[in-house]
Amino acid sequence: MSETNHSATPRRLFIKTYGCQMNVYDSERMRDVLAPLGYAPADTPEGADLVVLNTCHIREKATEKVYSELGQLKKLKQASGGRMTIAVAGCVAQAEGEEIMRRQPAVDLVLGPQAYHKLPEMVARVARFSGERLETGFETLEKFDALPTSRDADGPSAFLSVQEGCDKFCTFCVVPYTRGAEVSRPVDAITAEARSLAAQGVRDITLLGQNVNAWHGAAPALSGEAGEWSLGGLCRHLAMIGGVDRIRYTTSHPRDMDDDLIAAHGDTPELMPYLHLPVQSGSDGVLKAMNRAHTADHYLSIIEKVRAARPDIAIASDFIVGFPGEREEDFEATLQLVREVGYASAYSFRYSARPGTPAAEMFGHVPDDVAHDRLQRLQALLREQQQAFNASKVGQRVHVLVTGRGRLEGQLHGRSPWMQAVHFEGPDMLMGTIAEVEIVGASLNSLAGQLPARREVAA
Repeated sequence: MSETNHSATPRRLFIKTYGCQMNVYDSERMRDVLAPLGYAPADTPEGADLVVLNTCHIREKATEKVYSELGQLKKLKQASGGRMTIAVAGCVAQAEGEEIMRRQPAVDLVLGPQAYHKLPEMVARVARFSGERLETGFETLEKFDALPTSRDADGPSAFLSVQEGCDKFCTFCVVPYTRGAEVSRPVDAITAEARSLAAQGVRDITLLGQNVNAWHGAAPALSGEAGEWSLGGLCRHLAMIGGVDRIRYTTSHPRDMDDDLIAAHGDTPELMPYLHLPVQSGSDGVLKAMNRAHTADHYLSIIEKVRAARPDIAIASDFIVGFPGEREEDFEATLQLVREVGYASAYSFRYSARPGTPAAEMFGHVPDDVAHDRLQRLQALLREQQQAFNASKVGQRVHVLVTGRGRLEGQLHGRSPWMQAVHFEGPDMLMGTIAEVEIVGASLNSLAGQLPARREVAA
């Protein structure tokens, strides 16, 4: 029996990714599970055999954006004579799968974020015109078990999913309803994937999870330790893999910042001096309404402990302004918390109601113009802090992971330990390495540097 040679006539796969790093990772794994079927990545949907929209349900009007995109894809599918297969994946698919199938008949497949390992099987069903075309189950461990631990790396940095789901039920958030309960991936599977990435030259690994610092798992037998690890133990374990020089994690929750993870920031050099710890508000009243289950003082105490363990750490966060019932004094409390912490970067948004969440039914709607004004004031303060943090690196020699070429001739770009983009002139041989760069300038979003050997001698 002869084997089918997919490589002779490769099929074209186009994936459009919306939203968070988890979706970026999921899109990469979709490519992995489809590769054995002969699918090769395409840069545009035109002419693609399979188009996947990997959707996000966090922001306002996310669903309508998906339907708008599907309207355009329907035209392409018609132009292909119906040859194109269209799939909707991710959190919008999880939340509104049946409605998507009803409203847009051009869609062939709908699959939630815990079902994309079934994509090859579902594509085969469509080809046979038989079988279920909607998969929105929550079998997270089944998905993890089904994914190959070896995957193709794309550059010196990579995401690695270690945890999925959320048990926190913040009143503004749809994640518990679209991603399911918190599930931790086993240590051995995480380690095998990390080793595969390191063998391909990946030096910077970002551990992903909706609440990544809720990760926990049994210590592997070869570690010589008994009992269960938290994320700090996992970071120490991965740091021992040869070639893994940098480890990060996102996104974390204040309720899961245990003392061992904080200590790991001080005793594990490979764990980068960067912590994204969303607070959302500085008002205890608003935090209670959000069901965050922590206070502003508790959050500030965590920051104090982390900075004691790693004094050079960069702190990042998320903020929502205009949450139902937010008063001016609540907003002022947020500004005061920002002043006390001093952020290196942050994401900030006006509150937008997500259907099906408790906050969507709350009273005390904040007028749009008031929320807009508050957001502008908050972002002005955050920009000032980000600019100051970046400026503090001028004159320092920084180890930069070189990730590619810059826009200018002879220019390279990379990432600092604190996640800033760094641009400098240098030879292509530095790509994929960690180079020492002297920082000579700073803007809001990046640093300018030069290799020490290239420094001009003052006249």
